[in-house]
Amino acid sequence: MADPKIHPLAPEHIPSYVVQADGSDFLFNFMIVFTVGMILLIGVAYFTLHSVPEKMAHESNHPQFQLVGILALLALFTHNGLFWVAAILVAGFQIPDLAAPLRSIADAIRSLRPVPPPEKSVDIEPADVPETSTQES
Repeated sequence: MADPKIHPLAPEHIPSYVVQADGSDFLFNFMIVFTVGMILLIGVAYFTLHSVPEKMAHESNHPQFQLVGILALLALFTHNGLFWVAAILVAGFQIPDLAAPLRSIADAIRSLRPVPPPEKSVDIEPADVPETSTQES
């Protein structure tokens, strides 16, 4: 076969991103792989970020763990960042138990109350009831 002639205006070196005559497009194939990889990477990062409040609550054995999980799930489904921020705040801070000191005060006051002596059980005998005789006529 004869050697193909190159057009006189064509450059001697063609860049690699130009589509070759056989139809293979290196840049297109690279961008497909890159885009799919980035979508997977961003998805993993997104789901990992949304699980941060639940991990925080689980590690600290938080009493409001279910509330944190519900808020994180709502943030995931609604794409509303306010739910996620609320989940982080609930997971990050322990809500103080204000009833415990009141219970302690009530128990201390109850222990200061004098204990009455136990009542003695007295056997009560029925009083002598005079027998009434019914006279028959």
